[in-house]
Amino acid sequence: MTERLTQIAYEDLPEAVRPLADDILKVSSAALGGPYNALLRSPEMARRCFDFLDYLRFKTSVPLRLNELAILIQARISNAQYEWWAHERIARKAGLPDAVMRDLQLALRPTQMQADERLVYDYCVQLSLNHRVPDALWQEAVDQLGEQAVIDLTVLSGTYVMVSMLLNATQVGIPGGEAEPLEVMASAHIRQRLLS
Repeated sequence: MTERLTQIAYEDLPEAVRPLADDILKVSSAALGGPYNALLRSPEMARRCFDFLDYLRFKTSVPLRLNELAILIQARISNAQYEWWAHERIARKAGLPDAVMRDLQLALRPTQMQADERLVYDYCVQLSLNHRVPDALWQEAVDQLGEQAVIDLTVLSGTYVMVSMLLNATQVGIPGGEAEPLEVMASAHIRQRLLS
């Protein structure tokens, strides 16, 4: 897969955009790569996306382990190689078990989830693949996580659909030519497996 956009260099950015690049460099594991290389082509949108992602990643009411699980679910659904690669390491550091990630990587419902992981999995998979959340699941999520966390989780899931689309459209590769972590599967196949 050949990336569709050349990598933007910091020194080639207009002076007005460099403060945004500085903010990105403080938190990005891939410097100005990953989704930021594409977003910086639209600096005003990039600033708004960065500020939004800053909240969803670092200030959200959802615990980091569950936040990262939600992101990995979107990466798997979308076959988003870079997104999985970037967030698998973060999820591991946040305490998401390798067994959960391994099953999800294979587009299987994880068999060793904790209760809160199961809730986030069911919520995000239903919302993403059926575009609805059953009443009982909604109520369970609100009872267990609280309304703010459920709203934050919902917006996080939708936002990472956008990030996945951006990465896939621009064919962002994994730095250093590492092997792609996800087997690319047809959407119908992923759907059938994750909803099983």
